[in-house]
Amino acid sequence: MRIAEIAPPWVSVPPPSYGGIELVVSLIADGLVDRGHDVTLFASGGSRTRGTLVSPLEETPKLADMGLSVTDDTIHTLSAYLQAGEFDVIHDHTGWGPAFGALLNGTPPVVRTLHGPWSDDARRFHAALAGRVHLVAISKSQASLNTDLSYAGVVYNGLDLDVYPYREDKDDFVLFLGRCNPEKGPEVAVQVAARAGKHLKMVVKRAEPAEIKYWERMVEPHLTGDEDIVFDVSHDEKVDLLSRAQGTLCTIQWPEPFGLVMTESMACGTPVIVPPMGAAPELVVDGETGFLRPDIDEMAACVARLGEISPAACRARVADNFTAEVMVSGYEKLFERVVGGG
Repeated sequence: MRIAEIAPPWVSVPPPSYGGIELVVSLIADGLVDRGHDVTLFASGGSRTRGTLVSPLEETPKLADMGLSVTDDTIHTLSAYLQAGEFDVIHDHTGWGPAFGALLNGTPPVVRTLHGPWSDDARRFHAALAGRVHLVAISKSQASLNTDLSYAGVVYNGLDLDVYPYREDKDDFVLFLGRCNPEKGPEVAVQVAARAGKHLKMVVKRAEPAEIKYWERMVEPHLTGDEDIVFDVSHDEKVDLLSRAQGTLCTIQWPEPFGLVMTESMACGTPVIVPPMGAAPELVVDGETGFLRPDIDEMAACVARLGEISPAACRARVADNFTAEVMVSGYEKLFERVVGGG
């Protein structure tokens, strides 16, 4: 098949540090090339792929501008859709690109992976696409939160296990890794670690104005001074921390559609403590690969129980369900079905 993969323009593919969507897009594009497909990746300048790279924007826009202007996003996606006739299927991961895809009337078919939450605007937007774009959920939870739509399928995000080092011996700390916003709950991680009496290392994305404000207003007042905090790390530094941590605190405060950090942590043999929200119960097996607990006190109590979890069981959970190979197979079968009119 001739396949177009359209990444968001805001982070290069694969991402240098932050960028869960871009990591997934990179694995899909390269995985499909490895299976013999003709793949064109539309991604911003500086991206890399085993397929054909097209960069409508020579430079990656400033991440801080995301959401403030639609110009870069529009130029990027429009450039891809103007070449629609060259492909058998278009796979769109952008914000507004599927609006162009809806105008194609199925020639070629457009597949849209739902990477974000179901806000009111997202519900209205995707309702307008109904019947014109094939929607893919990244978890059963995500699909269940909007049953007004028809889904082409559910495909879990996957990882390349080869770049996640497995380690059984752990150091004496817990880890928080995520964006600085209300949904990720970094201040909750601080409180959990403090109540458990456990040293906390934090890798926090704090780049956009709203993230900086949230850090200053909501996180800093809870800091004890014992935390080790960094605001940007390379992939190697990230997985080193994930592999050495006794556990990862995924203190989400919303029904997260997937939660890549959970699978990254388990891939390194590190259990996860997370509220039973969104896709978390689909990813983490309570008592086997981590703990599903709803509040700060219960999460803190589970920190002392992290040693009960087998690192091998955590790794196996990802190897069986959340690898790049499993993900690529899911999309390949879905593409074949929609191209064939199924």
